[in-house]
Amino acid sequence: MAAASRALAVAGLTDMVWGHASIRDPAGRGVWMKASGWGFEEVDAERVLLVAPTGEVLDGAGKRHIEYPIHTEIMAQRPEVGCVVHTHAPALAAFASLDEPLRAVSHDGVPFAKLPRFTRTGALIASSDLGRALADTLGDANGALMPHHGAVTAGPDAPTAVMYAVLLERACRTQLMAMAAGGPRTWSDEAEVAFKNEQIWNPGQLSAGYDYLVRTAPDNRITPRGTAL
Repeated sequence: MAAASRALAVAGLTDMVWGHASIRDPAGRGVWMKASGWGFEEVDAERVLLVAPTGEVLDGAGKRHIEYPIHTEIMAQRPEVGCVVHTHAPALAAFASLDEPLRAVSHDGVPFAKLPRFTRTGALIASSDLGRALADTLGDANGALMPHHGAVTAGPDAPTAVMYAVLLERACRTQLMAMAAGGPRTWSDEAEVAFKNEQIWNPGQLSAGYDYLVRTAPDNRITPRGTAL
Protein backbone atom coordinates (compact mmCIF):
# COMPACT_ATOMS: atom_id res chain seq x y z
CA MET A 1 0.00 0.00 0.00
CA ALA A 2 2.86 2.36 0.77
CA ALA A 3 4.48 1.63 -2.60
CA ALA A 4 1.20 2.10 -4.45
CA SER A 5 0.59 5.43 -2.72
CA ARG A 6 4.04 6.72 -3.60
CA ALA A 7 3.59 5.58 -7.19
CA LEU A 8 0.40 7.64 -7.42
CA ALA A 9 2.25 10.63 -6.00
CA VAL A 10 5.16 10.48 -8.44
CA ALA A 11 2.63 10.21 -11.29
CA GLY A 12 1.14 13.54 -10.20
CA LEU A 13 -2.14 12.22 -8.80
CA THR A 14 -1.68 13.54 -5.28
CA ASP A 15 -4.25 16.02 -3.93
CA MET A 16 -2.62 17.19 -0.71
CA VAL A 17 -4.04 14.77 1.90
CA TRP A 18 -7.08 13.65 -0.12
CA GLY A 19 -7.51 10.67 -2.40
CA HIS A 20 -6.70 7.10 -1.40
CA ALA A 21 -6.03 3.59 -2.61
CA SER A 22 -6.71 0.21 -1.03
CA ILE A 23 -5.43 -3.34 -1.13
CA ARG A 24 -7.71 -6.27 -0.33
CA ASP A 25 -6.70 -8.00 2.90
CA PRO A 26 -5.70 -11.57 1.94
CA ALA A 27 -7.35 -12.91 5.10
CA GLY A 28 -10.68 -11.34 4.13
CA ARG A 29 -10.84 -8.88 7.02
CA GLY A 30 -11.32 -5.76 4.88
CA VAL A 31 -8.95 -3.41 3.07
CA TRP A 32 -5.55 -1.85 3.74
CA MET A 33 -5.64 1.92 3.18
CA LYS A 34 -3.47 4.89 4.00
CA ALA A 35 -4.46 6.74 7.15
CA SER A 36 -6.36 10.00 6.76
CA GLY A 37 -4.34 13.20 6.97
CA TRP A 38 -1.38 12.08 4.86
CA GLY A 39 -0.58 12.72 1.23
CA PHE A 40 0.27 9.86 -1.11
CA GLU A 41 3.94 10.86 -1.06
CA GLU A 42 4.04 10.67 2.75
CA VAL A 43 2.77 7.11 3.13
CA ASP A 44 5.02 4.52 4.71
CA ALA A 45 4.22 1.24 6.43
CA GLU A 46 3.32 3.00 9.69
CA ARG A 47 0.65 5.11 7.96
CA VAL A 48 -1.41 2.22 6.62
CA LEU A 49 -4.57 0.91 8.29
CA LEU A 50 -6.61 -2.27 8.04
CA VAL A 51 -10.25 -1.14 7.73
CA ALA A 52 -13.13 -3.58 8.16
CA PRO A 53 -16.22 -3.43 5.89
CA THR A 54 -18.02 -1.83 8.85
CA GLY A 55 -15.43 0.96 9.03
CA GLU A 56 -13.72 -0.29 12.17
CA VAL A 57 -9.93 0.12 12.18
CA LEU A 58 -8.56 -3.35 12.93
CA ASP A 59 -4.84 -2.63 12.67
CA GLY A 60 -2.62 0.42 12.52
CA ALA A 61 -2.57 3.82 14.18
CA GLY A 62 -4.50 6.80 12.87
CA LYS A 63 -7.87 7.83 11.54
CA ARG A 64 -9.46 6.17 8.53
CA HIS A 65 -10.78 8.04 5.51
CA ILE A 66 -14.51 8.74 5.56
CA GLU A 67 -14.80 7.37 2.01
CA TYR A 68 -13.70 3.84 2.89
CA PRO A 69 -17.02 2.48 1.42
CA ILE A 70 -15.67 3.22 -2.07
CA HIS A 71 -13.16 0.44 -1.50
CA THR A 72 -15.06 -2.04 0.66
CA GLU A 73 -18.20 -2.00 -1.49
CA ILE A 74 -16.38 -2.33 -4.84
CA MET A 75 -14.41 -5.26 -3.48
CA ALA A 76 -17.56 -6.83 -2.06
CA GLN A 77 -19.19 -6.78 -5.48
CA ARG A 78 -16.11 -7.76 -7.47
CA PRO A 79 -14.17 -10.63 -5.91
CA GLU A 80 -11.51 -10.46 -8.62
CA VAL A 81 -10.52 -6.92 -7.62
CA GLY A 82 -7.48 -6.67 -5.37
CA CYS A 83 -6.86 -2.91 -5.50
CA VAL A 84 -9.04 0.19 -5.82
CA VAL A 85 -7.80 3.76 -6.40
CA HIS A 86 -9.73 6.98 -5.86
CA THR A 87 -8.25 10.27 -7.05
CA HIS A 88 -9.26 13.89 -7.64
CA ALA A 89 -6.82 14.59 -10.47
CA PRO A 90 -7.72 17.83 -12.27
CA ALA A 91 -7.84 16.68 -15.91
CA LEU A 92 -10.21 13.81 -15.20
CA ALA A 93 -12.37 16.07 -13.02
CA ALA A 94 -12.55 18.65 -15.82
CA PHE A 95 -13.32 16.02 -18.44
CA ALA A 96 -16.04 14.43 -16.29
CA SER A 97 -17.91 17.75 -16.28
CA LEU A 98 -18.24 17.75 -20.08
CA ASP A 99 -20.43 14.65 -20.35
CA GLU A 100 -18.42 13.57 -23.39
CA PRO A 101 -17.37 9.98 -24.17
CA LEU A 102 -13.68 9.29 -23.65
CA ARG A 103 -12.07 8.29 -26.94
CA ALA A 104 -8.92 6.24 -27.51
CA VAL A 105 -7.14 9.28 -28.89
CA SER A 106 -3.86 7.87 -27.56
CA HIS A 107 -2.67 4.62 -26.00
CA ASP A 108 -3.76 5.97 -22.62
CA GLY A 109 -7.46 5.86 -23.50
CA VAL A 110 -7.45 2.25 -24.66
CA PRO A 111 -8.44 0.60 -21.32
CA PHE A 112 -11.53 2.82 -21.05
CA ALA A 113 -13.73 1.86 -23.99
CA LYS A 114 -16.30 1.36 -21.23
CA LEU A 115 -16.16 4.35 -18.87
CA PRO A 116 -19.34 4.89 -16.83
CA ARG A 117 -20.16 8.06 -14.91
CA PHE A 118 -21.47 8.01 -11.36
CA THR A 119 -24.10 10.76 -11.23
CA ARG A 120 -26.01 10.05 -8.03
CA THR A 121 -23.95 12.57 -6.10
CA GLY A 122 -20.79 14.62 -6.38
CA ALA A 123 -20.37 14.64 -2.61
CA LEU A 124 -18.29 12.26 -0.52
CA ILE A 125 -19.01 8.52 -0.68
CA ALA A 126 -19.48 8.35 3.06
CA SER A 127 -22.02 5.53 3.41
CA SER A 128 -22.30 1.89 2.42
CA ASP A 129 -25.37 2.76 0.35
CA LEU A 130 -23.42 5.24 -1.77
CA GLY A 131 -20.49 2.83 -1.96
CA ARG A 132 -22.77 0.13 -3.33
CA ALA A 133 -24.28 2.58 -5.82
CA LEU A 134 -20.81 3.51 -7.04
CA ALA A 135 -19.89 -0.17 -7.32
CA ASP A 136 -23.08 -0.76 -9.34
CA THR A 137 -22.13 2.06 -11.70
CA LEU A 138 -18.57 0.78 -12.08
CA GLY A 139 -19.81 -2.69 -12.94
CA ASP A 140 -17.05 -4.66 -14.64
CA ALA A 141 -15.31 -1.57 -16.07
CA ASN A 142 -11.72 -0.60 -15.29
CA GLY A 143 -12.76 2.80 -14.01
CA ALA A 144 -15.59 5.28 -13.58
CA LEU A 145 -15.72 9.06 -13.63
CA MET A 146 -17.39 10.80 -10.70
CA PRO A 147 -18.54 14.22 -11.98
CA HIS A 148 -18.03 17.09 -9.52
CA HIS A 149 -15.67 14.82 -7.56
CA GLY A 150 -13.01 12.65 -9.24
CA ALA A 151 -12.71 9.07 -10.44
CA VAL A 152 -12.21 5.50 -9.31
CA THR A 153 -10.24 2.67 -10.90
CA ALA A 154 -10.06 -1.02 -10.03
CA GLY A 155 -7.84 -3.94 -10.92
CA PRO A 156 -6.68 -7.36 -9.74
CA ASP A 157 -3.57 -5.88 -8.11
CA ALA A 158 -1.85 -2.60 -7.29
CA PRO A 159 0.11 -2.29 -10.57
CA THR A 160 -3.09 -2.57 -12.59
CA ALA A 161 -5.34 -0.27 -10.55
CA VAL A 162 -2.62 2.37 -10.09
CA MET A 163 -1.71 2.36 -13.78
CA TYR A 164 -5.38 2.62 -14.74
CA ALA A 165 -5.61 5.75 -12.56
CA VAL A 166 -2.52 7.19 -14.21
CA LEU A 167 -3.71 6.33 -17.72
CA LEU A 168 -7.21 7.70 -17.10
CA GLU A 169 -5.85 11.09 -16.04
CA ARG A 170 -3.51 11.19 -19.05
CA ALA A 171 -6.28 10.12 -21.46
CA CYS A 172 -8.59 12.85 -20.17
CA ARG A 173 -5.84 15.46 -20.47
CA THR A 174 -5.00 14.39 -24.03
CA GLN A 175 -8.63 14.56 -25.13
CA LEU A 176 -9.10 17.95 -23.47
CA MET A 177 -6.13 19.24 -25.49
CA ALA A 178 -7.57 17.78 -28.69
CA MET A 179 -10.96 19.34 -27.95
CA ALA A 180 -9.34 22.71 -27.31
CA ALA A 181 -7.79 22.46 -30.80
CA GLY A 182 -11.17 21.74 -32.38
CA GLY A 183 -11.18 17.93 -32.28
CA PRO A 184 -10.56 15.12 -31.89
CA ARG A 185 -11.36 13.96 -35.40
CA THR A 186 -9.87 10.45 -35.25
CA TRP A 187 -9.27 7.76 -32.63
CA SER A 188 -8.81 3.99 -32.40
CA ASP A 189 -11.81 1.96 -33.50
CA GLU A 190 -13.21 -0.96 -31.52
CA ALA A 191 -10.99 -3.55 -33.22
CA GLU A 192 -7.81 -1.54 -32.66
CA VAL A 193 -8.78 -0.90 -29.02
CA ALA A 194 -9.14 -4.65 -28.45
CA PHE A 195 -5.78 -5.35 -30.10
CA LYS A 196 -3.97 -2.59 -28.21
CA ASN A 197 -5.34 -3.74 -24.88
CA GLU A 198 -3.47 -7.00 -25.43
CA GLN A 199 -0.40 -5.57 -27.14
CA ILE A 200 0.18 -2.43 -25.07
CA TRP A 201 -1.65 -2.80 -21.77
CA ASN A 202 -1.13 -6.45 -20.95
CA PRO A 203 -0.17 -7.28 -17.32
CA GLY A 204 3.55 -7.17 -18.10
CA GLN A 205 3.37 -3.67 -19.55
CA LEU A 206 1.20 -2.40 -16.70
CA SER A 207 3.69 -3.82 -14.20
CA ALA A 208 6.59 -2.22 -16.06
CA GLY A 209 4.96 1.20 -15.80
CA TYR A 210 4.11 0.68 -12.14
CA ASP A 211 7.63 -0.51 -11.32
CA TYR A 212 9.03 2.65 -12.93
CA LEU A 213 6.80 4.83 -10.76
CA VAL A 214 7.83 2.95 -7.60
CA ARG A 215 11.53 3.17 -8.50
CA THR A 216 11.40 6.88 -9.14
CA ALA A 217 9.31 7.82 -6.09
CA PRO A 218 11.33 9.81 -3.52
CA ASP A 219 12.45 7.74 -0.53
CA ASN A 220 11.21 4.56 -2.18
CA ARG A 221 12.82 2.19 0.31
CA ILE A 222 9.53 0.66 1.43
CA THR A 223 10.02 -2.04 4.06
CA PRO A 224 7.64 -4.21 6.15
CA ARG A 225 5.53 -2.73 8.95
CA GLY A 226 7.55 -1.57 11.87
CA THR A 227 10.76 -1.07 9.90
CA ALA A 228 9.91 1.79 7.53
CA LEU A 229 13.01 3.78 6.61
